[in-house]
Amino acid sequence: MRVLNYPAFDQLELRDLAVTPPQPDEVRVRVAACGICGSELETFKHRSPRRPPPLVMGHEFCGTIAETGAEVRDWKKGARVVSNSLVPCGRCVRCERGDTHLCADRQIFGMHRPGAFAEFVNVPARCLIPWPEKLPAEAAALAEPLANGIHVVNLTRHLPAANVLVIGAGPIGLFTQQALQVLRGSRVYVADLSPERLAAARKLGAAGIINSREQDPAQAMLAVTGGEGADIVVDAVGASVTKKTSLDALRPGGATVWIGLHENALTFDSYNVTLPEKQVLGTYAAKLEELRHALDLMASGQVDALTWVQRFPLADGVTAFRRMLAAQGNDIKAVICP
Repeated sequence: MRVLNYPAFDQLELRDLAVTPPQPDEVRVRVAACGICGSELETFKHRSPRRPPPLVMGHEFCGTIAETGAEVRDWKKGARVVSNSLVPCGRCVRCERGDTHLCADRQIFGMHRPGAFAEFVNVPARCLIPWPEKLPAEAAALAEPLANGIHVVNLTRHLPAANVLVIGAGPIGLFTQQALQVLRGSRVYVADLSPERLAAARKLGAAGIINSREQDPAQAMLAVTGGEGADIVVDAVGASVTKKTSLDALRPGGATVWIGLHENALTFDSYNVTLPEKQVLGTYAAKLEELRHALDLMASGQVDALTWVQRFPLADGVTAFRRMLAAQGNDIKAVICP
């Protein structure tokens, strides 16, 4: 089978690999579409030790079942499926309490096991959900990043969400924006450095856009909220400066959610958390039921996963990856379709 291979740091290539038969509890999925995630771009750009090469990346995917393992009973050959991005063990204390996305022994496709930038990928049957009949492959593949946005909504349901700031109009930021608008009815303001990405946010219904090159997002949020600040701030960038900004833009008693992974180390004014009773929440993944919810929102037309997303054949996978790394103009999100 053909794959987009990550053979060594700074290298990408198309190559042929042998197809591996599925384990008894697995199915072999013929990949229809797989999104390029920002975490994979960061991995490549910064030589991250979290995804050491050689590796086939790709964890946002859908497809059809080509073969079933001997123990699989609930799925048949030809079924259209969407996969979770991670494989929980199902046995640890975290899985038993329902936090499967926090599993102590979780495996992630394209990190701990072969990913879906390939014609085929083997998937444990318990990680699969049905792919809605009328939903295009390039949208169905993005159930996982939209589910991350839904997870942000669920993490913050204990708070009002009238005014929200999303920092970063990349794919996670745009999906989180839409999830908050649809599920909480929030007025979502979006900050970014790119005019093209801000235009996408406005098209998707943002209450306001903030060009971070021209205006400090925290000051902008204070201005539109009468000096109070946002109820919720989502940092979908993860740089030290955006984490600090997320706290500065937040009202007393509000919550900032850190979902971006751009930088790790951070120094900040802890009094700006303690005295105004601000909450800092981290998140990285979503639950399987949130992927189902994501598919429902896309299938019903409530969330747009098509007009700002670009489709590339596997043969152009290297080009797609490098274009998303450069992030110029309207290159916001790419989906590879083998």
